[in-house]
Amino acid sequence: GAIPVPVSPLWAKEEVAFVLNNAEFKVFCVSFPLMEAVEASKHEWEFPTKVVVVGGKPEDVEAKGYVSFAKAIATASDQFENVMVSKDDIGVILYTSGTTGQPKGCVHFVKEVYVEAQLVNKYVWKLKPGEVLGGSAPVSFAAGYGTFCIIPFAGGAAISLLPKFTPDDMMATIQKHKVNVVTGLPTAYRKLLEMPNFDDYDLSSVRMYTTGGDALTGKTLSQWMAKTGKPIWEGLGGTEMMHLVTSTAVGDVPVADSIGKAIPGFQIKVIREDGTDAAPGEVGSMLIKGPTATLYWKPYVQEERLLKAMKKGIKNGWNMMGDAVIMDKDGYIFFQAREDDMIKSSGFRLAPTEIEDAIIRHPAVRDDAVVGIPDEILGQKVVAMVELEPGYTPSQELANDIIKSCMDVLATYKLPREVVFLESIPRTPTGKIIKKDLRKKYPEYPNKFTPKIK
Repeated sequence: GAIPVPVSPLWAKEEVAFVLNNAEFKVFCVSFPLMEAVEASKHEWEFPTKVVVVGGKPEDVEAKGYVSFAKAIATASDQFENVMVSKDDIGVILYTSGTTGQPKGCVHFVKEVYVEAQLVNKYVWKLKPGEVLGGSAPVSFAAGYGTFCIIPFAGGAAISLLPKFTPDDMMATIQKHKVNVVTGLPTAYRKLLEMPNFDDYDLSSVRMYTTGGDALTGKTLSQWMAKTGKPIWEGLGGTEMMHLVTSTAVGDVPVADSIGKAIPGFQIKVIREDGTDAAPGEVGSMLIKGPTATLYWKPYVQEERLLKAMKKGIKNGWNMMGDAVIMDKDGYIFFQAREDDMIKSSGFRLAPTEIEDAIIRHPAVRDDAVVGIPDEILGQKVVAMVELEPGYTPSQELANDIIKSCMDVLATYKLPREVVFLESIPRTPTGKIIKKDLRKKYPEYPNKFTPKIK
């Protein structure tokens, strides 16, 4: 009857301590290789917490004052009684990745866990007994938890979960376990495409490739289609709503650059800043209504967001995740940006994803992110952060060429006013670009070039 709270092994000690204190852990289960990391945060714990360690020698674990899982199992009774829970009991608390601040605990009840698993499997993955879903995703976040801990079992399928993604391990796992549905971040698919030995692996068992967590570029999708003959199906979800709420697998045909339609059981509408409904094709805030809902673990965390939402007239079960989107007349959703990442420049409200998609088409660009930087004249200037493919060197000429290549697909007011070349684009463990870090560190970055285009 206890409430699971997944913790990311990639979190810093301050983040681990924050979540442990925020959720008021009574028991903390940790693998032996991570025991030292737990030790480093222990002085910040505010509650008496029993630590159970999986792996390692029992004597080494007990020397730290912790409980050895192996020893506890060996000495425990092989009989137990099931604890009956209600559909209205808390089923899990999932913490956000903290891209805009401290992680927030999102509460989901038993009924939400059950219904979300049924809906996603019925309308998106369609897993059956005997099939295998495989991939790599941190189960500490909603994407990984839903993907590997609940949804496959709604269809009676098995899972093949990689502890850590590497291209060769991923391909070998697909081949060995005859994986039917593959899930991975867009960055994972890009790395797979770069493998010189890609064609050495047998992927004939795969009937579906899926992704989420970040924007799937047209460049990656077209390259994958050319390589495998199969598309990568995409969707949008969030920790606040438990898992997926849209998918390109829903609808008559996939629509280019869309993240699909609402999964049956969910409703979506788009509103303007004043709370009125946005017109088809107009950028606005996405609202979701369905069998899952947003409820934060600590009321004080929720208060500011709820007050803001109330001013926009959000009520009657509608939830806001903070995504700016466009919905067309047929109900297809086009993700634009996190609302905090939208750029206001020269009176225009710009979506970074549109600009990023244009930049990534250049052959020299491996990865990119577009942010708004404060500017006295423009309000915010559009700045392109670019990670180059091997063999290319930052230069004024290359910056000019990258922006020039965007001129056929972007209006002049959308073109970046500056290009910053970085060694790598910072991302969270779930693959999301950490744009707050890019904005914060902008003054420190070298290799800044103002495009000069005639």
